[in-house]
Formats: sequence, structure tokens, C-alpha cells
Amino acid sequence: MQELPTSVPPHFHRLPNQRWQIYSPQTQQAEQFATEIGLSPLLAQVLINRGIDSLKEVQGFIEPESLVLPAPTDEFPDLAASVKLLREAISGAQKIAICGDYDADGMTSTALLLRALRLLGANVDYAIPSRMREGYGINDRIVEEFHSEGVALILTVDNGIAAYGPVARARELGVKVIITDHHDLPPKLPPADAILNPKLIAESSPYRGLAGVGVAYILAITLAQDMQKVGGLVNPLLELFTLGTIADLAPLTGVNRRWVKRGLRLLPHSQLAGIQALIQVAGVQPGSAESLPLLNSKSQASNTLKPEDIGFRLGPRINAVGRLADPQIVIELLTTDDRELALKNAMQCEQINQRRQELCQEIEQEAIAWCEESDLDLQQERVLVVVQPGWHHGVIGIVASRLVERYGVPVFIGTFEDEPVGAVAHKIIRGSARGIPEFNVFDGLNFCADLLTKFGGHKAAGGFSMPADNLEEFRNQLSIFANQCLQPEHLKPLVSVDVQADLAEINLDLYRQIDALEPCGIENKAPVFWTPNVCITEQKIVGKGGHVKLTATQDGNVSASVKAIAWRWGEYFPLPRRVDIAYRLRENSFNGKTSVELELLGVRLPANTATSRPPKFGKVEFDYCDRTYSCSLSPAGSIEELRIRNSQGQVLAVAPGQNIGLLGNSRKDAREVDVSLPFFENLIQTAKHALGI
Repeated sequence: MQELPTSVPPHFHRLPNQRWQIYSPQTQQAEQFATEIGLSPLLAQVLINRGIDSLKEVQGFIEPESLVLPAPTDEFPDLAASVKLLREAISGAQKIAICGDYDADGMTSTALLLRALRLLGANVDYAIPSRMREGYGINDRIVEEFHSEGVALILTVDNGIAAYGPVARARELGVKVIITDHHDLPPKLPPADAILNPKLIAESSPYRGLAGVGVAYILAITLAQDMQKVGGLVNPLLELFTLGTIADLAPLTGVNRRWVKRGLRLLPHSQLAGIQALIQVAGVQPGSAESLPLLNSKSQASNTLKPEDIGFRLGPRINAVGRLADPQIVIELLTTDDRELALKNAMQCEQINQRRQELCQEIEQEAIAWCEESDLDLQQERVLVVVQPGWHHGVIGIVASRLVERYGVPVFIGTFEDEPVGAVAHKIIRGSARGIPEFNVFDGLNFCADLLTKFGGHKAAGGFSMPADNLEEFRNQLSIFANQCLQPEHLKPLVSVDVQADLAEINLDLYRQIDALEPCGIENKAPVFWTPNVCITEQKIVGKGGHVKLTATQDGNVSASVKAIAWRWGEYFPLPRRVDIAYRLRENSFNGKTSVELELLGVRLPANTATSRPPKFGKVEFDYCDRTYSCSLSPAGSIEELRIRNSQGQVLAVAPGQNIGLLGNSRKDAREVDVSLPFFENLIQTAKHALGI
């Protein structure tokens, strides 16, 4: 261990601070299952991990169109009433107004209902609150403006479920209200004429995971069917549904999986001028979808998009507008049939997105610098609250996600703004939050409700505003809540790994079999493989974002090398020569040649030990940073203590769950050291890995 330093030694490699969760291999079952369905045993294991282990379940998963769905009117109690209200408004030539939201879900929902209602003969207009001036959701100003314009029926999309006051105001003014939303339910529902929200239906329903655009899609199609005017409406609306569902990170299960799979095939040949322009500007190339047929499936999807094409290319260009500019650009883009206008709007989306990327990078760097300079103890706080002046609150949610990836704790990020109250400007904080699997963001905000002016969201993400004077109490309250639901072992970014693979098994054949599992996304994640003890033979930094491009080589019966990319891992460059890697597969087409690359999600130092699991108190040798150590679990009173010995005889002794360890040649002369420092922490994790704990 030499004299273990408190600063990082020159040979030390800083690695992502991660926890790996690897599914237990079901080798025999996977082999048998693979034979039955004509699939690689690796992917058979993935299906087993997803809870799919019978031919019937595979059939429904691979071909979701084969499943029989309940009628939406049987699932949504207020759907029939909503259709009736809309029919009456259309037949009476009454004015309908849509109140949307400024994210991709809200804007695609607004465009979807505008297209549908106009085609069905409605007199319809829309409004979206100002992100900068008003924040999320329908408000009194919008309600009163609609009323003054003669609106008889307000239709909210992707908002409204928590807007008790504005909805009550609309009813006072004699304006009818239909709420379509998917956000978590408040203690008291608004007094709307009808509410459509999948959170109000059974958890087992295939409609439960719908995003706001999904609820809008169901309402539009049900209304069109009721009016017997469905012709030509379904496919364009399905394209908007697909765009909004994936961009909003809705779960790709239930009806979402069925309809998104259909929509992804439509998008490359879109009937909508705006989507064609967006695809052109973003440079998205439809895949050939040469997936291997399973279970004698006859479905062939020539030219299809994948969820990542939307999630990483189309969706961000739409979202950027809502974050930084006027959502009307996107609404016009998605409702126009004028190709020239569509291309002009798509180019605006592109330029705004470039500005969004620059802002995100600037704010992320400033936030990291603040975190590193602050005296933070995230093991104790268990939540990160970062609030600074001068940040654009339209993009801080993206930065929050990146900070979660970096620090592994829930992140609440905000900026100071002035809010006029009469003639005086008061300092407020506007913020966004992102969670980790064990932390419910909406519940955390609700725990601090008495400090907040406004808040909303769901398990994974949320938004909030509050008086600036409440910041320290907000930080304290969140920490109390986080300590109730999080343990120290939760405070690292989670890498969920499906199955171990040899690099020799990574090829186009395997990649195209994964196509059969598409669409992959939230709650149906793309398979994550891992390979132990690979050699990094080449690596370099590429791109403005500090990405690491590398070659991984594995020795064995068949030596194999595969190219890989690690997004935004520049700070970990260079990676150690020998590592375990966790990764997804990605297709790379260059100069007419197609190959498979790895997209690294996780990396850790390998345990170079001959035994997979030692006796309980046995010793194991392992290599770390080019030095050899031994480690063991040893009794220390009533606990088992981890002890790590170097070649000079120094021992590091660490009790479970402690941040302070003892370092020395004997317990008598040992000194206390902070084992949460990166060198010690990675050494301890490598030792635990060697011991199989």
C-alpha cells in the first residue's frame, strides 16, 4: 500500500464511481429457451431477466399486435364524457382552446389535438404558458384570457392535474374543462368536467404507462371513431404519439410498446412535413431493420427508426425550443403541411439546440466546480442541492441528470430569479429535480410542500419554485427525507447488467437479434452485457464533449477486439490497461461498411484472482494500480473487518459502513485515514470484488 497518499498518485486512474448490479445467470434455462425461440442464449437470458420465460410471453413481447387490448372507454371512466363534451362543442361551433406544455410531450400533444380537432371541424386554438415568466401548467391568466376570447371548452394536455385553482376559476366563469394529463395525482383533484389520467386507472392496465401525448392520442382517435371520421387521421397522429412518448421517456411497455413499434415504421416515410424536415436536419438515417425472424414471425420492418433516433436526435431538437425559445416554432413545425415552412422551422430547432448544448456544458462545469469546492458530505446529506445565480432554468433539468450520473445521488438544481410582487421584486428559486431508483422525486417535493410555492412531477423527475429565503430549510428537509429512504450503498450511479459475454460473441448477427426486442427504452432497456478483464489496447479523446474512443481486446480461445465509445468520459482518460467493462451494442456505418461497436456504460478494475469466492476468512491476492495486495475479512469484536495489506506490510482496516479507516504496520501505531477519498474507495471496492462481496 506504500505510504497511502491523500492525493492521487501519478499512476492512479480515476474511474466512474459506480455500483454494478448483475442479474444471476440462469444458464441451463437460457440455453433451453434459446433453442425453443431461435435466439442467442445471451438474449434468452435478457428475456428471462425481463420476466419473460414462456413461448406465449415471447410471442406477445415480440409481436405486441397479437395481444388483445381492452377498449379505452372501458379503462378511462371519463373518456365517454370527454368525447360527448367535444362533440357538443364541435356541433355547436363553440370555441375550444388547448392549454399545452413547453416540453416535447406537451408540444407533441398540443400539435396532435390541433391536427385532429381541425380535421374534425372544430374551431380550436391553443396557448402554452411561458416557461420563463409563468412556469409549468395552466394558470389564472390563461383561463381568463381564454374566457375573454369566447372559449367555451378548455382542454389541457400534459398538465392540469394539480391546477385546482385555475380549473376552479374556469368553472366560475362558466368555461368547461377537460384535463388530459399523466402526472402523479395531488391529494385533491381539480373540479374539471372530465379528467383523463392513466394514474386514475388500474396499475395492471396496458394503458397505465401512457405519457400526455398517449392520453391525447386516445382521446383524438376515440372522438374520430365516434364521429365516423377516422380516415387518414390515424397514421399522422401515431407519428406524433411516437415522437412524444419516446422524448418524454415514457415506459415502452403495454400499449406504448405496441403503438411505438408501429409508429417507428411510419416515421421514415412520414406524412408530416415537419417530421420529414426534422429527420433531414438531424441527419437521421433509418435502419434497414434486418432483424432475424423469431417464432416464424412474418413481420418484416424495412426502414425503421429506433427509439434512440428520437431520444438523442429528434427529441432534443424539439425540447430545446421549449427550453430556450417560443414553443410556437414546434407547434407550427408539427402542424404545417408547407414543406418550405417546415424546413425553416426545423432549421430554427437545430440552431436553438446547438445553443442548448453550449449552455448545458457551461452550467454543468460550473455546477461540478461548485460541488468540488464545497464542503459536501453526500454520504451524510444523501441528496445534492445546487442553486446558483445566472443559470438558465430552461436547461438545468438536463444538467441535473448529468450530475446524477456523476455523483449517484438525487439532484435538485435551481437558479435565482426576480419575481415582481406589486412594486417590489422578490428573490425566488426556480428549479428541477432528478432522482435515482430508490428515491421518489415527487414524494421528496411533497415532503417539503410547506416551503414551496409550486411543484410537480413524478417518481424520476420534477420541477419546483420557492422563495429564496427557504433554501437552507429546503436543503435540510430534503436531507431528512433522503435519509429515510436511502442507504449509503445506494449513493453511487447504478449500472444494471444483464449477462456476461465474450467479445468474440459480439457481431452483427447478435446486434440484429436485439432488433427483435425493440423498441427498447424505459422499462424495456436495451440489453447490457459485461466482459471481465479486457485489455484497452488503444484510446483517445474525441469530440467537444470529451468522449473516449477505444479498442477493447479479450484473450481467450478466440482473441477478439471491438471498437468502443464512452460518452463524456474525458475526465477518466486514460482508462487502466486492464478493466471489466459493461456496455450496450451500437451500429456504426462508415464508407458503406457496417460494424458493431460497444457503448461503454460502466468500467471497474478486475479482480485478478484464481478463486471465484474464498473461504469466509481466507486471504485473496489482487492487483490494483500495478501493485499486488492481499485482502481478507477478519473478525474484529462483533463485526467482520476488511483488511488490505500491501507488500511493505502496511494494513488498511475498515469497518462496514465507516468513512474512516486505520492505516499502519500495527494497530498500535495506525493512523486514521478518510477512506471515501477516491484512491482508498477504489482500492476497497477492488478488494471487495476480489473477495466476492
